[in-house]
Amino acid sequence: MSPATVRLTVSQAVVRFLANQWTERDGVEQRLFAGVYGIFGHGNVCGVGQALLQAQLAAGAPDDGSTQADLPYYLIRNEQAGVHAAAAWAKTTQRLQTIAITTSIGPGATNMVTGAALATTNRLPVLLLPSDTFATRYPDPVLQQLEQPYAYDVTVNDAFRPVSRFFDRVSRPEQLIPALLGACRVLTDPVETGAATVSLPQDVQAEAFDFPVEFFRKRVWHVGRPVPEPAALARAVEAIRSARRPLVVAGGGVIYSGAAEALRAFATATGIPVADTQAGKGAINWDHECAVGGVGSTGNNAANTLARQADLVIGIGTRYSDFTTASHTVFADPDVRFVNLNVGSFDAAKHSAQMLLADAREGLQALQRELRGWRADAAWSKQGQELYAAWQQVVDECYHRDQTPLPAQTEVFGALNELMGERDVVINAAGSMPGDLQTLWRARTPEQYHLEYAYSCMGYEIPAAIGVRMALDEAGHTDRNVVAIVGDGTYQMLPAEIATMVQEGLKIIVVLLQNHGFASIGALSESRGSQRFGTRYRRRNAASGRLDGEEVPFDLAKNAESWGARVLRCDGMAAFRENFAQAAAAGPDSGPVVLYIETDLFGPNPPGCAWWDVPVAQVSEVESTAAAYAEYVAQKAAQRHYL
Repeated sequence: MSPATVRLTVSQAVVRFLANQWTERDGVEQRLFAGVYGIFGHGNVCGVGQALLQAQLAAGAPDDGSTQADLPYYLIRNEQAGVHAAAAWAKTTQRLQTIAITTSIGPGATNMVTGAALATTNRLPVLLLPSDTFATRYPDPVLQQLEQPYAYDVTVNDAFRPVSRFFDRVSRPEQLIPALLGACRVLTDPVETGAATVSLPQDVQAEAFDFPVEFFRKRVWHVGRPVPEPAALARAVEAIRSARRPLVVAGGGVIYSGAAEALRAFATATGIPVADTQAGKGAINWDHECAVGGVGSTGNNAANTLARQADLVIGIGTRYSDFTTASHTVFADPDVRFVNLNVGSFDAAKHSAQMLLADAREGLQALQRELRGWRADAAWSKQGQELYAAWQQVVDECYHRDQTPLPAQTEVFGALNELMGERDVVINAAGSMPGDLQTLWRARTPEQYHLEYAYSCMGYEIPAAIGVRMALDEAGHTDRNVVAIVGDGTYQMLPAEIATMVQEGLKIIVVLLQNHGFASIGALSESRGSQRFGTRYRRRNAASGRLDGEEVPFDLAKNAESWGARVLRCDGMAAFRENFAQAAAAGPDSGPVVLYIETDLFGPNPPGCAWWDVPVAQVSEVESTAAAYAEYVAQKAAQRHYL
């Protein structure tokens, strides 16, 4: 007997399939795809667009046996922003849920490439559905088609290959079945996850095919928790027991696996100091007896002092970015060794480590059982506590500078840290802010600190707030505030998504700091001898020929207002605190509020405690550059491979 089939277009099949995919972990099921973000153009308006419309119109109609289901559609303003919002949604749900993004061909598709790179770099699942040129090639070259004389099958969508964890092009309807199954396999794999791209030629999207009804059944993708291999566990335990100065580095994998409580219990039982990365902040509460804060280039003096002395580094769910290792200088003990607990061998093997391949929660619980009765040296634990207590005095100074006439941005962060609830969410990604936040922010929960610092993409924060807000609302957490902190440089990248916030009635607080320049790159430029060249918003100076004239007279507060948001101008920190309290107390349907405040471009920022490798010109006629190169050579001498 032939299997039952249903005649659908490829696009209709895509929508029906996505609506029936689920994830399960620890016995809890949820939809894998919470909806679709997108913009319609000639590549998808009559394909995926028609399919989404049909699904919504058919919602509630009698089932035809092929499991019909509605899939919500959300209009966004920029395709890159849609991917950022989807990545933020995935991060908020511990990678158990995501959003698909549909685009037209050509520029609509390639707008997503940056977002794909961000998702893959951060190991966050997003499904990209870019439209493609005609599979039949009859009308070639079509509008927005890039022609390659050497290969007719190459399109702009091939740009997704290096930034995706999965890529396939559906040139025939029957190819859709393995393509979507393969994409979902990657999206739900804790090791392989990232951007999954299924390229859909616009003619194929509208083509009909008799799809097996079984293809559209409710399909549950089980996200497992791999346990440690006994021999590897024994080796890791032996390494820890023999260490005199062990240090834990907690990465994003701790949070994604829901292992925060296990980490805190492990630290309490063993007394090992715990430092954190940008992605791992909040995995251990800032006031835990073993917490020592951020480590690395943007870390604090307590964590970095311990890192330099540590003879064993226990990396848990971290990929060891150059910021975490201070470009291979912060772990300075000549005989330092590594034990890496990670679900993926690629990261577990870094720095010639003793590998412990396992889910973070399962691995931590196994380590704690095997280490029962053992504790780190009391003097080492006490040293961490004393260093961290001293650093908290620095934090208080940065939070309460009372600087006039313009406050330092650290004062804004201090106000937010004190006013936000422990399960409210702060979002940031780029500029000088991530550095200040990692070293100063007192995270109380894994949910509170949402930093994208693997790709550090300017423009992420505003669309990310959309994804976070929608994910929280979907889960019923309408009482939690979502706060996106953006500088004026980042704001100018993707401000149009404020209109999306207004469109969807999303309660989001956007904190917009204006300092008329790029604070982070300006400071880096100055420290490397390049004198803040090209980092301030200035008019062209006719006399010098350079961008060092008067300030460009734009008004970002008015711009934000033009997108439909309510804007509250804050003249100083007292007004900022008052306005934030007002915005936070508003109801869940109050829509977005932008708090606009001017801050000092020159900080001051927290004191630096570690190095970051940014090469300086070896020869230069500029005196400041020559001096910076001499300093660079001296700092680089401490850099090494961990073998």
